[in-house]
Amino acid sequence: WRGGQMKAVEKVVALCAVLLSLAFIRDFIPKSYKRVHNFSAGPSALPEAVLLEAKDNFLDWHGSGMGFMEMSHRDAGGPVQNMILEAEAGLRTLLSIPDDYHVLYFQGGAHAQFAAVPMNLLRGKSKADYVVTGFWSDRAMKEAALQAEVNQVEGVKNGKLIPPSEWKLDKDAAYVHICASETIDGYEYLEDPVVPSGVPLIADFTSTLLSRPVNISRYGAIYASGGKNLGPAGFTVVIVRKSLVGESFARPSTPSIINYHKMATTTPIRSIYNTPPTYLIYLHALVLRSFKQAGGLKAANARSERRAAAVYKAVDSSNGFYTNAVSKECRARMNVPFRIRDGDSALEKKFVEEAAAQDMFQLFGHPVRGGLRITLYNGVRDDSVDAVIAFMAEFAAKYK
Repeated sequence: WRGGQMKAVEKVVALCAVLLSLAFIRDFIPKSYKRVHNFSAGPSALPEAVLLEAKDNFLDWHGSGMGFMEMSHRDAGGPVQNMILEAEAGLRTLLSIPDDYHVLYFQGGAHAQFAAVPMNLLRGKSKADYVVTGFWSDRAMKEAALQAEVNQVEGVKNGKLIPPSEWKLDKDAAYVHICASETIDGYEYLEDPVVPSGVPLIADFTSTLLSRPVNISRYGAIYASGGKNLGPAGFTVVIVRKSLVGESFARPSTPSIINYHKMATTTPIRSIYNTPPTYLIYLHALVLRSFKQAGGLKAANARSERRAAAVYKAVDSSNGFYTNAVSKECRARMNVPFRIRDGDSALEKKFVEEAAAQDMFQLFGHPVRGGLRITLYNGVRDDSVDAVIAFMAEFAAKYK
């Protein structure tokens, strides 16, 4: 009896050992996960490799025993400050940013910069020109109107961007402001505008940066929020000519956390006047690494041009089923807004629902304009673009 009992115990112990070993091994087996075709216009899709690296180091950043978001930005020479420096250096290299420009990181999105721009860049003047080409440039202008006397400059006529040479500018304006890409209305400056000498050109580059080469020297300042090509939402990059930043240039009422001079003069590195969005900047740095490995700006420009052309071809070749009213020479590359039969909302709802059934999500247009929108930010996979183009043809054939 004792021998049989011992054998039973041994079997139970062996079984427990097997189960424990399986539980241990399970932690090291890559888990399967689902990735759909994500066309969110913002926050937008991120490169999968970036998300996986962040996941692998979430609890223990490179053997430190801490997550990156748990580390202090005041640790001189520590991981956070080094990551901010890496991000700035990466952006400088990728965009060929001249040495006479600051690269600064701020909390908040581009909306914060709608207020920060006039507060920092009026420099004692009271007027500013705002070229209005759609929803976002209009919103920037309205925010600036709380700080300055704004001159609204017509930027669009008959579906085309009005050339800069025809802008009706105010000779007393401190600067000229544009939105490089109107993600809702679908207009984009595909070349950098030229404005009168001595007048700084300021631009919201949120949906254009890292999609094409930019001649930074033509601008007094450009700003771009995360949530598009730069990384997650919640931070903003400001690239500003150093000569426009001075201790006495910003209005006295400018909040310190959006004061360009204060952020540019912190030590031992820039951009740490207040606690920066450290984890977002870390992910931003990973995005820049991934972007460089993928071929940098030259490859991104070719890819964005190719993919946008393919989507617009699907629109234009649909015999009027899909429509886009923007002239071809100024169509936005990162966002393609369109309608079905010039605004059949019932069919547009079906489009979104049937696309979702095929794992294609976030294809609805912005609520202020309605319609549909295909987002083509760098994090959107090529197979996702191919899938939605095929679906467009399928849907048009079904409901024509």
